[in-house]
Amino acid sequence: MPALIMDQAIPLDILRRRTRMRLASTLLVLGALCAAAWGLNRALRPSVSAADVVIAEVRRGNVDNTVGAAGVVIPVHEEVVASPGASRVAQVLAKPGQQVRAGDLLLELDDRDIRLALEALKEQLAQQDNRIATLKQELEQKRTQITSSLELLEIDLQAARATLERNEKLRSSGLVSGENLLTAQLNVKRTEIQLRQQRALLEATHRTTATNIAAADLQKAILQKQIAQQEQLLDRTRVRAPFGGMLTWLLEEEGASVAAGQLVARVSELNNYRVEATLSDFHARQLAPGQAVRVEQNGEIMAGTVHTILPEIQNGTIKLLVDLAQPRNPHLRNKMRVDVAVVTERRTNVLVVDGGPAFNGRGPQPAFVVRDGVARRTTLDLGAGDGKVVEVVAGAHAGDRVVVSDTADFKHRDSIGITN
Repeated sequence: MPALIMDQAIPLDILRRRTRMRLASTLLVLGALCAAAWGLNRALRPSVSAADVVIAEVRRGNVDNTVGAAGVVIPVHEEVVASPGASRVAQVLAKPGQQVRAGDLLLELDDRDIRLALEALKEQLAQQDNRIATLKQELEQKRTQITSSLELLEIDLQAARATLERNEKLRSSGLVSGENLLTAQLNVKRTEIQLRQQRALLEATHRTTATNIAAADLQKAILQKQIAQQEQLLDRTRVRAPFGGMLTWLLEEEGASVAAGQLVARVSELNNYRVEATLSDFHARQLAPGQAVRVEQNGEIMAGTVHTILPEIQNGTIKLLVDLAQPRNPHLRNKMRVDVAVVTERRTNVLVVDGGPAFNGRGPQPAFVVRDGVARRTTLDLGAGDGKVVEVVAGAHAGDRVVVSDTADFKHRDSIGITN
């Protein structure tokens, strides 16, 4: 019979070698899977260079909520000069843009119509003076006549009373008839009545003439006021600078017709400015006089406060006047355009991050927070902002790094690789 072949034990070194081979195979497969996963992740997740994005760090700070507006620098003090009446430009004596002193002659208007009206009023005034003089003379004449009549009547009264007294004595002796006594009594009464009538006539004449003179004086006063007005109009035909400053506008065309009240010149105070800001009426309820304002021009920030909010709304916009803390800033110029930020709310010691195109207004909105070279989508709740920094109400912590540049190209991605 052939000999039976029995199983033999595998040597230990062979078992160890097989174990090492299986472990190596497993590690190789795992490595290949990791490499494939890494490659797939790289293929599916976009990446950008750190130089192509702006990343800002969330930190503690202060922030003002502001409302932006477009501003124009205007003089604090500006006056316009209007034509006193319908006329024409006779002579131009100045040019826009030049500095003027108070009282400097700018232009002359044709004053012929005003001079004619003034002469006519002066003639009427002279006539009124003559009328007053005539009334006074007539009063004096009547007073003299009535006074003379009174004097004669008083003599007649004295004589009548003497005759009456004598007749009364003679009557008691029976030497005068009763008829003669009655006649003497009637003569006294008649003379007394005539005296009273003359005195009343004197008073009535005085009152009537005084009333006429008062009316004439009133008419004279009216004429004097009209003359004064015409003289003022005549003086205003010589258009002068109301104060020292800059002549910013002037009607320069000689011979040009002007209507009553038409603007012919404008003078502005030098180196003393404020800002007129224009913004949407959507923000009207947030505005109030006294609010702090930041005015920016060529990188320079100037402080100010809201002085007046104009009540009129035009084309959906509202205007407000801003007083500057330094109204005589040498960099300011008339009609210069500036950016205005009205501070409607102030927050201190809150989380803030630099503003940028990635953010749009207040409230929850998507953002990318950078950790370990990857920008991952998250939601930030944003609050107050002043155009430079914005408050982070929720969604991030101090020290977090946030992409603040435009992320519109990655708005559908959950993460973005950041490469150096």
